[in-house]
Amino acid sequence: MGSTTQPAAAPLVLEERAGAVTIIRLNRPEKLNALNMQLGQELVHALLRAQGDRSVHCVVLTGSGRAFCAGGDLEMLRDARQRKAADEVEDLVKAGKEISIAIATMPKIVIAAVNGPAAGGGMNLALAADIRIASDQARFAESFAQIGLFPDFGGTYFLPRIVGPTRAAELFYTGQTLSADDALRLGIVSRVVPADQLEAETKKLAESIATGAGLAQRDVKHRMSSEHRKDLEEALDEEIRLQRHCFESHDFLEGLNAFFEKRKPNFEGH
Repeated sequence: MGSTTQPAAAPLVLEERAGAVTIIRLNRPEKLNALNMQLGQELVHALLRAQGDRSVHCVVLTGSGRAFCAGGDLEMLRDARQRKAADEVEDLVKAGKEISIAIATMPKIVIAAVNGPAAGGGMNLALAADIRIASDQARFAESFAQIGLFPDFGGTYFLPRIVGPTRAAELFYTGQTLSADDALRLGIVSRVVPADQLEAETKKLAESIATGAGLAQRDVKHRMSSEHRKDLEEALDEEIRLQRHCFESHDFLEGLNAFFEKRKPNFEGH
């Protein structure tokens, strides 16, 4: 009997070059680009490649399909919680630390082109970027509260610095979904464009940055973000600790079960 060849799995991160611009595209469209360990690791590697390439002056981060990133893969999280495999989830959050630090501190300007929903860790992935442009189809939510989990990917560091601590607290505690226009009003994104124009508008901005005064850009970024790397690392380490604490709770399991059963969760505070 002849052997059959299995088709190669599509890469979970796509990398494209356009002159001095690298486009990094999350590529799990069937899962709304939800983050699992493999995607997290591939994204770390793609960002480090861009960081180390002297010919790259600007990085664009976006998603395949109709979503930017739906956050953590809830099926994976439920499976890990049922098996009490906290170490597996902690590994993903540690990858999130590497991703956030790479985006925020690399000597390149990073643009998040938010093409669709950005929830949980997906929203925080966008917040790590220097500039965020949103499609009018984009939606943003710090959705951790809805499943009883602590925020990750630097959300507790980035969001209060962008919208202020009071508004950030409300978004964390309620998990409210923001439209693209809401995000523009709060300063989460710098502009909103029609979905069919997002790629062209992002390319125009990225090319403008890539051909600009690189030395001055790097110094500005260092002053605005890289200089505060210690504070960011401390916040990320605390997120890792507290997410594990919440992961092991009854409330997190209840939140996941309620999500999949399409009902309101009954949180008990433990």
